[in-house]
Amino acid sequence: MNLKNLRKSIDSIDSGIIKLLNKRAKVVVNITKVKGKVKESIYVPDREKEVYKNVAAKNSGPMSDGNLCAIYREIMSAALELERPLKIAYFGPEFTNTHIASMKKFGSSVKYTTCGTIRDVFSEVEKGRADYGVVPIENSIEGAVNYTLDMFMDSDLKICSEVYMEIAHNLLSNEISMAKIKRIYSNPQVFGQCRIWLETNVPSAELVEVSSTSKAAEIASRQKGSACIASILAAKHYGLKVMEDSIQDSSHNVTRFLVIGKTEAKPTKEDKTSIMFSVKDRAGALHDVLVPFKKYKISMTKIESRPSKIKAWEYYFFVDMEGHHENTRVVKALSELKKGCAYLKVLGSYPIGGRV
Repeated sequence: MNLKNLRKSIDSIDSGIIKLLNKRAKVVVNITKVKGKVKESIYVPDREKEVYKNVAAKNSGPMSDGNLCAIYREIMSAALELERPLKIAYFGPEFTNTHIASMKKFGSSVKYTTCGTIRDVFSEVEKGRADYGVVPIENSIEGAVNYTLDMFMDSDLKICSEVYMEIAHNLLSNEISMAKIKRIYSNPQVFGQCRIWLETNVPSAELVEVSSTSKAAEIASRQKGSACIASILAAKHYGLKVMEDSIQDSSHNVTRFLVIGKTEAKPTKEDKTSIMFSVKDRAGALHDVLVPFKKYKISMTKIESRPSKIKAWEYYFFVDMEGHHENTRVVKALSELKKGCAYLKVLGSYPIGGRV
């Protein structure tokens, strides 16, 4: 076949895809009506996971599962917009990693609003000015984001989803060579994740800490002799050149983000539950309260401690475990755990997230 005929085949296939997408959209409209009657949330994390799982299971190639799921992310984003325009609050300015993670989670058809602090993200959702919020919770190199942990002490919001994103840091500038770079702007966490590369390649450059990678890109775009460490999206927006890409010291630099809202996901058989608790002040208390996890064969995937900020040397513990809090074994474990706790709170159960 010649090129012209092949392109005609593409056009014919595209016509069929468009008809099927609109047929799907009509079903979405009917789903919206049913959801209104049963009062189900517009965004349903357990259903989202089911769709992605079905797409991957039915994929026979040559497209990769990742590329197909990215297409379906936009299809589902458009479906959400058909049901009711969602508003997503996220921490940080535009073009930061949290913004990128939010878009990879919800697609381009929803509305986004920036928040200057993690507290502001929680506030926007609590007050109903945003449907969901996206905040960072931990990085594979730098560890937990303590501010996010602290917010759960006072907030009634639930964790309804999570997303893991591989983080790539890039040196951006309008200079013609790295020898011309005298100052590099970025936030402290990013400098920490690129320390070895910076010491090796630009040892004489001044490292200037700013509030965000987006702010760093803005400054570098208008200041001679300057560079920044930021995302490719920031490079495109601010008209910067990519001097070096992926300068992070570890090739396994992954950040985990949480989606917070007023509802939580239903069980999917591949779930995670997050809790926080404080123990009674006695010797061996922490050991004793963790025994139920072993007893009921529940794997803890994370444990962090934070000072209560109310009483000196009193701590809250944050635990992630496998399983949904409606699961029989998890119910029994939490019931026994509660007996040894001064305080226990379930922060949410949600589908185990994959990388985007």
